[in-house]
Amino acid sequence: MRNLPQFLIAAPSSGAGKTTVSRGLMALLVRKGMKVQPYKCGPDYIDTKFHEAVCHRSSYNLDTFMASFAHVQEVYTQHAQDADVCIVEGMMGLFDGFDCDRGSCSEVARVLGLPVILVVNAQSAAFSTAALISGFLHFRYDVKIAGVIFNNVGSKKHKDMLWDVCEHLHVPCFGYIPKRQELMQSSRYLGLDFSEMNGDEYLSNLIEEHVDWQGLLQATKCELPVVLEHKNEDDKPMEPMNILVASNEESFSFIYAEHMDILHKMGKVSFFNPEEDQEIPANIDLLYLPGGYPEKHAAALTKAKKTRESIRRYIASGGKTLAECGGMIYLSQGIVADENQFYEMAGVLPFKISMRKQDRKLSLGYRDFDWREQRYRGHEFHYTQFLPEEPVPTTSLRVFDAKSRPVDSPLFISKNLIASYTHLYWGETGFLELFKPDPNYSK
Repeated sequence: MRNLPQFLIAAPSSGAGKTTVSRGLMALLVRKGMKVQPYKCGPDYIDTKFHEAVCHRSSYNLDTFMASFAHVQEVYTQHAQDADVCIVEGMMGLFDGFDCDRGSCSEVARVLGLPVILVVNAQSAAFSTAALISGFLHFRYDVKIAGVIFNNVGSKKHKDMLWDVCEHLHVPCFGYIPKRQELMQSSRYLGLDFSEMNGDEYLSNLIEEHVDWQGLLQATKCELPVVLEHKNEDDKPMEPMNILVASNEESFSFIYAEHMDILHKMGKVSFFNPEEDQEIPANIDLLYLPGGYPEKHAAALTKAKKTRESIRRYIASGGKTLAECGGMIYLSQGIVADENQFYEMAGVLPFKISMRKQDRKLSLGYRDFDWREQRYRGHEFHYTQFLPEEPVPTTSLRVFDAKSRPVDSPLFISKNLIASYTHLYWGETGFLELFKPDPNYSK
């Protein structure tokens, strides 16, 4: 097996600086001429966009709720083969999962045998961070913390006090990020605003000046994980298919890299922008409408009437279609805006979506359901809701959360259309399994 620097960047909690450190290290190592393979723990789409912009390589999601341990290992190892270094950005706190630490980035570290770099927010604290770091060092002995990077360090004196912490605990300190106003990033919904992908040179310079990146790479060298088993889930049809994917900068932008790999294996993949007013091709075999922020571009989507009408015709004729979250919103009757302005959408599904302030509510969490003898899993996050003045849409299947509790998140199946608020992960189950014939289901 190959031996190379590889590590997971984690923190005690969200907001500690994982993305800043991850992106800065990626930018610096790319500048040094290295092939950096990025990954992201969990279902996040937005951090992967930062990774790809910096590393010029697709960033892959590693999620132990949505996929098996074997699949996570396979995805990680497959894309690490030609890399000089692998960097996995964690999510939330190191041990925060859907059920205690199940599904956490600490579980990903254990499954892959990765050392952890702990990013600690040192703002307004000094030796008190010793208690926090000590707890993380000794909480689980099957999670190896290779060292610490401090964030929001205010002065040289502050830095020296933090160095004393690491010496006291006998844990390597690989450096720090000084407190800088320039590092403040605006946020949108649940993550950093990916429309602001700048400052890579500034970040990489900070890392080079204040972090012992060479010592970090040396300390985190280890062998790639051994894949427990191999599942051949290439999802290749007998004949190459024509696949059409909605894609643009924001309104249809949430696509897992592993999904795109699968679609390219299935045939010819073409992309279109639903904000541009043109009919979709007539000879497509699959239509994929991924998530994004269509509610932010409702006016442009409404004006693209030819696009909406051609999609409605395609679905009415039985065309295979998967619509996830933003894609489902696009297939609704329309969007009611804050000022009670109505934006007409494709009109396939019999409900309206509200983005009015009084109706905004965060719906967040893992989801799963059984369909055609297969368990499908995914993740839901949105603030829009079904228009409350109208009856709640009837679900085609019962949907459950990560603890197998039913949730009021409808899933719609009609002919060859599958639509819901859930962003499915079918990197392991395959895409075509969603549409295989089922004699027991005729709705």
